[in-house]
Amino acid sequence: TIIGITESATVAIGIFVFHLVSMGLLLILGGIALFSTGTEVLMENLRTPAPGGIMMALFFGFSAAMLGISGFESSANFVEEQADGVFPKTLRNMWLAVSFFNPAMALMALALVPIGDVEQVGNTLLAHMGQESGGGWLATLISVDAALVLSGAVLTSFIGVNGLVRRMTLDRCLPQFLLKENSRGTTHRILITFFALCVSVLLITRGELKALAGIYTISFLAVMALFALGAILLKVRRKKLPRPTSASWTTVFVGLAAVLTGLVGNAVMNPDYLRVFIEYFIPALLIVTIMLGRITILRLSLAFIRSVIVAINKPLGNMILQIREKIDEINSQQIVFFTRGDNMANLNNVMLYVRSNEHTNRIKIVTVVQDESQVDPHLEPDLKVLDKAYPEIDVEFVVLTGEFNPALIHALSEEWHIPTNLMFIGAPTGALTYSLRELGGVRLII
Repeated sequence: TIIGITESATVAIGIFVFHLVSMGLLLILGGIALFSTGTEVLMENLRTPAPGGIMMALFFGFSAAMLGISGFESSANFVEEQADGVFPKTLRNMWLAVSFFNPAMALMALALVPIGDVEQVGNTLLAHMGQESGGGWLATLISVDAALVLSGAVLTSFIGVNGLVRRMTLDRCLPQFLLKENSRGTTHRILITFFALCVSVLLITRGELKALAGIYTISFLAVMALFALGAILLKVRRKKLPRPTSASWTTVFVGLAAVLTGLVGNAVMNPDYLRVFIEYFIPALLIVTIMLGRITILRLSLAFIRSVIVAINKPLGNMILQIREKIDEINSQQIVFFTRGDNMANLNNVMLYVRSNEHTNRIKIVTVVQDESQVDPHLEPDLKVLDKAYPEIDVEFVVLTGEFNPALIHALSEEWHIPTNLMFIGAPTGALTYSLRELGGVRLII
């Protein structure tokens, strides 16, 4: 946060245990109340005809229930901070908790609250169930639990957004002014911008909880759909990339279909919420698109200026010089590719990637060997050929004696003034001693 507050594992565990105890008490006391009063309410609710038929009820019920499994989308933010093997356990534990509590709580609601009363209790359904099954103390406990869980979610959202936007800004997908840090070392501009966006959504929806929940559900499902698309791209474009687990094609497509079904259902149920989501999504997408295509935009600007320079030569002449300097400034950022002596085809793929995806005209090809006699004799001649084939890119060949490790990467980053996220390697085939996390942000490009 702006004042330096971060997440605490102890506090998170405390909130988690308190939440499980609260939900467990509600289920247990609800079961006792159900045993005492009988199943008349449950039977009456089950006999109530569903508007539109049972299939439509299942479809819209499934879509609405998607809000109850949020949390999966933010867990990926902490993958690099967790030890090996912890993330699958995190997903498993969330899956088990959701699979038990959500259906059980829905069934208990059907058994305790008549369908006609659901609209009346509105957003306090669980507290009302606590009142019916355990009395006022349980309703208060459920309300306190809700406040704790939501406050933890708010803090997590700020920390997660801060890390996400900072990384996107470092990768030059967002404006660099967001990286400005205050005296506490936090990127306050990111947090203030996110706070302003949250307040604007609150004002647009006039604080209506259903609208806020609907917009959040659509956003959550969109992120989960992108996870599935990312898994598909990994399977197609990074087949040789080592990974601890691998989902089957069937699993990925079934998950994607389920997420899209929920997304469509929420859009059909609440088209106004979808409109608000799009009103925020399109500007955000436009900003990222502009940042990724800024060289093209600047060049188009340059071409336009040249076409009218005859009429207003002097004023626009200065602007042309500034744009050229900006293009040169962006392209002057050198990047590094570490090679073990790749063949001509792989090196050509590197050049194609750099030309198509990176804003630079300088690349440093580096090979790290124990002894200079180990350097592939074909490597330097191949690079000279590529240097001539891509005249717009300056290719520099460097041979380093030593061991390729995280310490070397950070030392070279400081010596050459090149960020580690602008240092590239090819996809390792299992021979790499260090994990990508230990290499400090080095990116895979082939």
